[in-house]
Amino acid sequence: MTTDSGSTTIPLHLVDLRPTLSGAEMAAVLVPPRQFDTASFDSYRPDPDYPSQAETLQKVRAFEQNWGASKSGGFFGRAKKAPEAKPGVYLDGGFGVGKTHLLASLWHAAPAPKYFGTFIEFTALVGALGYLDTVKLLTGAKLIAIDEFELDDPGDTMMMTRLLGDLVATGTKIAATSNTPPNALGEGRFAAQDFLREIQALSGRFDIIRIDGLDYRRRNIEGHATTLTDDELEARLAELDARGSHYTVDSFSELISFLGSLHPSKYVKLLDGLDALVITDVSTLVNQTDALRFVAFIDRVYDAQLPIVATGLPLDEVFAGDMMNGGYRKKYLRSVSRLIASTQA
Repeated sequence: MTTDSGSTTIPLHLVDLRPTLSGAEMAAVLVPPRQFDTASFDSYRPDPDYPSQAETLQKVRAFEQNWGASKSGGFFGRAKKAPEAKPGVYLDGGFGVGKTHLLASLWHAAPAPKYFGTFIEFTALVGALGYLDTVKLLTGAKLIAIDEFELDDPGDTMMMTRLLGDLVATGTKIAATSNTPPNALGEGRFAAQDFLREIQALSGRFDIIRIDGLDYRRRNIEGHATTLTDDELEARLAELDARGSHYTVDSFSELISFLGSLHPSKYVKLLDGLDALVITDVSTLVNQTDALRFVAFIDRVYDAQLPIVATGLPLDEVFAGDMMNGGYRKKYLRSVSRLIASTQA
């Protein structure tokens, strides 16, 4: 973002902002990211080299036709008679294969009321409103759509399982995407066996659909995230100013420190009114907590379709090698894909 002082354009900084976000505001933004505003089943283009994409499209369409199906008797309870379909559908596959497009298409096709958000947005809603008020708010929803369903904390596992159980018991249907199937959530991150009952209860209510394919963001994008020299940055800033673009300029180290002072649910508020982000002096992240916060931030940046202008280390190389080989590998790989796309926009 820029402001004018006389004839001088002064860039503002994300680190100067102090965003607030109420529970009501959090609920109001539980809709698909704006790049999926017009997503539909008809606009989904299955890759002919991967038949599972066309098969998944057909299965999600069929799920959309089941809102009139009878209740199953509760999330954990045993139904008196077998339901025609499970109350949940779960799209498991790599990043960039169209899972979010299909999830958003299902959300658009579903009757209201309905909610669409990332896993962290739903857990943040519980944190802001409290569990009972969150259940009250979401009860009656025809569909809860959860993108990137990854459980990194045992407390979140139990809370989200309970929340979905309470909602499904009242007739809500659930759709989710992830890079990890439900019965493998938590592997490599915490003692999954200690929460096996919760994880299995969650998994048992979903029809799990495997979708294969290449990352569509990288079909036509190769190499590293784009990084600029100081002279190239000066020229790019001049272009942004000439277009009247609103952008922020922050050093990478200050941005990472600042993200640590905010709850990730507030990251989306930082981006209001921006046309681009400028991040200078990018360097390697050595702290995993910082790295995961940065991943969450980039998810919001990508959802907002904001281009990133950067100097220093290419942004796809910020995650140290041991991180890329650990339990959060899939999160980092997804973020790398989004960073490459965002810097080449």
